Amino acid sequence: MKSAVTQKLQDGIRQLPLSLPGEADAHLLMYLALLLKWNAAYNLTAVRDPEQMIVKHLLDSLSIGPYVQEGALIDVGTGAGLPGLVLAIVKPALPVTLLDSNGKKVRFLRQVIAELGLTNVQAVQARVEAFHHTFAQVSSRAFATLADMVNGSRQLLADGGEFLAMKGVYPTGEIAALPAGFRVQAVVPLHVPFLDEARHLVRIVRN
Repeated sequence: MKSAVTQKLQDGIRQLPLSLPGEADAHLLMYLALLLKWNAAYNLTAVRDPEQMIVKHLLDSLSIGPYVQEGALIDVGTGAGLPGLVLAIVKPALPVTLLDSNGKKVRFLRQVIAELGLTNVQAVQARVEAFHHTFAQVSSRAFATLADMVNGSRQLLADGGEFLAMKGVYPTGEIAALPAGFRVQAVVPLHVPFLDEARHLVRIVRN
């Protein structure tokens, strides 16, 4: 008999327009188990309930999957690996870099990568302003504002690349405050199964 957590993940995945590889369910549940284990000591997330973690972390991260293109992705301020590690699990051909300045969080991410045997993802400890490689896609779920994200990580965006900023309610004021040289290509309403809260993906490119 499936556990409630397993059932919730599988039910949620079925509601998303996303095709997952066969081992993705198992890897996502392994990641969740490690997150629960490490969270007690490392305070990786304020969400403690496993079913809420499924919704607010895993399904929330998966909701941007259809908008992630080919080309290397860096997840800035990744924290516990959201959304970057989740995307790496379900898109094994996608090269992903997880960037965070917090040593405990990076140690956790490296442990997950090792235990799941993931070969398409690496975790790097550095401040975003001090990191200087370029990527086709720069994602974030944690930056305070869109302007902060763009100003702090503009050096990471390759020519023709795109910022993928995850937000709650439609960020009208933040969009108006974007720095010169950047524009919003699209604001996509996201559907997160079992979550009765607004979610949007802001896609930002250079002018």
